Amino acid sequence: MALPVTDESLWFRRFHPRPEAEVGLVCLPHAGGAASFYFPISELLPPSVEALAVQYPGRQDRRHDAPIEDIHELAREIYEALKPLTAHRPIALFGHSMGASVGFELARLLEGELGTVPVALFASGRPAPSHHRSLGIHRRDDAGLIAELQLVSGTDSRILGDAELLRLALPAIRSDYKAAETYEYRPGARLACDIVGLAGDSDVRVAAPEMAGWREHTSGSFRLEVFSGGHFYLGEQKAAVAGVITDTLRAATARTRRPID
Repeated sequence: MALPVTDESLWFRRFHPRPEAEVGLVCLPHAGGAASFYFPISELLPPSVEALAVQYPGRQDRRHDAPIEDIHELAREIYEALKPLTAHRPIALFGHSMGASVGFELARLLEGELGTVPVALFASGRPAPSHHRSLGIHRRDDAGLIAELQLVSGTDSRILGDAELLRLALPAIRSDYKAAETYEYRPGARLACDIVGLAGDSDVRVAAPEMAGWREHTSGSFRLEVFSGGHFYLGEQKAAVAGVITDTLRAATARTRRPID
């Protein structure tokens, strides 16, 4: 008997289910990325934190769903699927690259429409929303788009070396780049949640000082964590990143008397 298709089953992947976890960490992938990108981080989190890795339409088991080419629309769709889950426990957000912009807009919706302040927003490898810029990568031909993927090493090398897999993946990748590059920041109230910026010290697309602009977008605290590595430093630094997440959530929940084991 087939399981019912729900908003949660469409949008979220629980690689390491922890039904008793005290905090849900919503993980938002980069352009061209999939929920599986966060499997290693999910595995390293403590029992009191459950990763909910977002699966955007147009890839993996959602490859037949049309990609969403607008960050605001994408955040809205995730928000609608996430709302029922916020009643059970606090939510934190982690977004890498394009996912950081999605996370910011998702946090705005949670705070502005639901009155739910995330425990923290982890913004990784992406300039602050008000500092957004476009390089026009989504308008390049296939060769130009592939060259960008090779530059930032953002796509599994097996896909880059397999013409058929690459042919299947490129439409969603291009749509994601369009969403990321056409994103328009809309001025508004600052977030109430704390923001933690994360960056690789040799990222060719965003320098660590550019990450400091995130401070402008919260009335809470801000700090920047810099790791050794490029745009996809998370691959090599997954244990250190999981440690930052754990320590941040432990401190935040301790302030509200909800300790993280």
